[in-house]
Amino acid sequence: MIKFENVSKVYNDGFKAVDSVSFEIPEGEIVVLIGPSGSGKSTTMKMINRMIPHTTGTISIDGNDVTKLNAAELRRNIGYVIQQIGLFAHYTIEKNIAIVPQLKGWNAQDIKKRVKELLEMVELDPEIFSNRYPKELSGGQQQRVGVARALASNPRIILMDEPFGALDPITREQLQGELISLQQKLKKTIVFVTHDMDEALKLGDRIAIMKDGNLLQLDTPEKLLQEPTNGFVEEFIGKHRIIQNPELMSVEEVMVETVLTSLPGRSPEKSLAMMRKHKKTFLVIVDENDTMMGIVSAYDVIKKMDEIKTIEEIMRTTEPFLLSSQSAKDAIVMMSNASLEIIPVVDETKRVVGLVTRGTLLSALSSQWTELEATNE
Repeated sequence: MIKFENVSKVYNDGFKAVDSVSFEIPEGEIVVLIGPSGSGKSTTMKMINRMIPHTTGTISIDGNDVTKLNAAELRRNIGYVIQQIGLFAHYTIEKNIAIVPQLKGWNAQDIKKRVKELLEMVELDPEIFSNRYPKELSGGQQQRVGVARALASNPRIILMDEPFGALDPITREQLQGELISLQQKLKKTIVFVTHDMDEALKLGDRIAIMKDGNLLQLDTPEKLLQEPTNGFVEEFIGKHRIIQNPELMSVEEVMVETVLTSLPGRSPEKSLAMMRKHKKTFLVIVDENDTMMGIVSAYDVIKKMDEIKTIEEIMRTTEPFLLSSQSAKDAIVMMSNASLEIIPVVDETKRVVGLVTRGTLLSALSSQWTELEATNE
């Protein structure tokens, strides 16, 4: 659907932001562009809708060279979501979402229907939010409106430039989950820019690693981990962190001992406040003896806030857990089945003693690799 052929971007001072990049994105796929600052990822994305014109090469959508298309019309047919959100402060939420359909000549009745549909889709009650102004919304609510506005004219392509980067961890986790749910329903073609590898691994059907304007590798998360093309990709994606005999490392070497726990009778309001205070997106539920009972996510709490009295009602009891006697390899294998990307660690009495996440797993194993390299030198 989207095709780059030897595309470069060179500025007037000679700086080459993107250097002869070639790749294709099929319809319905989420491709995440990631790399260090100055790698060219945002520039690459913005060249798709001509927010930044490319210097050489060809960018095409459905076989049509974007330079041959009317720039304004091209942008109206591509959804665009940015970190700063960019809502018009003097417009109501309804008017903000309606902008592109109005520019495209939709009639008022269809626009109103579409706004209502989109607000419901991003879980904002139209009766409550339609006539509010951006300053009356939280950051997470504003970002939901930004997503709704990007979807307003039902574009096939959506560009997302670090849309959740400025949000707190709980809101960010929630919106990531909602984006995945929306994508399962809508099957849009999404180009997503981020600095966060965990976000890339969670959202991307494929991930593009960029450095110094070059596209080093574009593959599925699994293939990037298993077959990195060079040392930079290996280090950046973390492949080297999980290949060095993980079966010989115990779970205790890759877990964190501090776990945010709660009794099952805690109210959803107090649970959410607790998670926000500690900047966590989940709670491990335990009984009076610290015996694990299940897991509750902030996302679940927010969605069910008005329907439950205690978090026990939405506790996930089928999530995997690890025994402290198991290996890091066991953690790696189990992680694919952990929907929240966390695995509690328990002792032989099922008392919670630690926690493994994708991030702590990769970080701990990375340290082992570094120590091994230093020893070999």
